[in-house]
Amino acid sequence: MKKNIYLFILFFSLVTSNILAQNNFMILKLTYGDVEIELYPEKAPNHVKRFRELADSGKYDGVVFHRVIDGFMAQTGDVKFGNSNNADFDLSLAGTGGSDLPNLKAEFTDVAHTRGILSAARSADPNSANSQFFICFDSAPHLDRQYSAFGKVVKGMEFIDMIKKGDPNSGAVPNPDKIISIRSK
Repeated sequence: MKKNIYLFILFFSLVTSNILAQNNFMILKLTYGDVEIELYPEKAPNHVKRFRELADSGKYDGVVFHRVIDGFMAQTGDVKFGNSNNADFDLSLAGTGGSDLPNLKAEFTDVAHTRGILSAARSADPNSANSQFFICFDSAPHLDRQYSAFGKVVKGMEFIDMIKKGDPNSGAVPNPDKIISIRSK
């Protein structure tokens, strides 16, 4: 009887941990291909929760990569002015908006800003992140412990590399690529 109880507990633990692990993955669909992202809820729980909420509700669908600097990062996530599917879409304002939800407090961690890291974009105020995020093309150690890293591209980084690059100084992209969708895996 004890053996059966232990086997049940072991089986339940394996199934539960597998289900929880799957909830930490998202699929970002781009015109170039699908990108798999692993989220870090243990590092930045509030940023992960916000990202998942906006993604799974379709708020990121059609949002442009409004600021893309070759060798640095691709920024997107302005669901107010950067969503090409909405009436409020204005490429000249993309990057200045967010969601209707309140801003998030910073969740700085030991996660280094290396190639493929997802991090929350913000203004000069560390507690101003809302919906915008960026994906690093390369290491950016000057951002470590200054921005809230909350995930990483684990498959499909070659598709991120294909995103249209913007002006080398400002990163502004005149005819930007957009997110087709982001959903929980």
